[in-house]
Amino acid sequence: MRQFRRLAPRRWLFRAGVPWGAVGALALWGCALSTYSYSGADLKPGQATLQDVIASMGEPPEQWTEPDHSVQLSYPRGPAGYHSFMVYLGPDGRLERIVNVMDEAHFYLISRGMTESEVLRTLGPPVPAWTNYFEARRELVWEWRYCNEFSEAARFDVLLDGDRRDVRTSMSWVEYCGQAHCYCGR
Repeated sequence: MRQFRRLAPRRWLFRAGVPWGAVGALALWGCALSTYSYSGADLKPGQATLQDVIASMGEPPEQWTEPDHSVQLSYPRGPAGYHSFMVYLGPDGRLERIVNVMDEAHFYLISRGMTESEVLRTLGPPVPAWTNYFEARRELVWEWRYCNEFSEAARFDVLLDGDRRDVRTSMSWVEYCGQAHCYCGR
């Protein structure tokens, strides 16, 4: 009777002749076929309209219209993604810019006393699964995921007063994967 040596699963896959190049190409092809653009990189400022943005990036979960008829759209890409994009359309209905607001520059705009609405307009909606209300402290905590300046996965929290619904404070912390930091490749 022939005896088979037990190999670790990864080694077995490599020895089995799995065409990894084909698997990788198939995965990339699947991503290319997705209906929506992650960041709207295919949209041209000054040319794209609201309909183009929605066709490219999907329906925004949040949208605000200014008195001058300019529009701001929010596209959060969490919890797995590290970005939240704000799309700005001018009064003429044309794309002005798309900005990733998950960075320290935008976090510094969050200050004590800001309202929930002001935070949402600055950072977009938080990850719903990470939103917590602490009854004893009467505090609502919103959380976003981002890639910090050291290419580490991190979280940004905004703590809101549970009664007045304004910002008490904010904080940031680095995610850990086992014994080390999680890297996100900024």
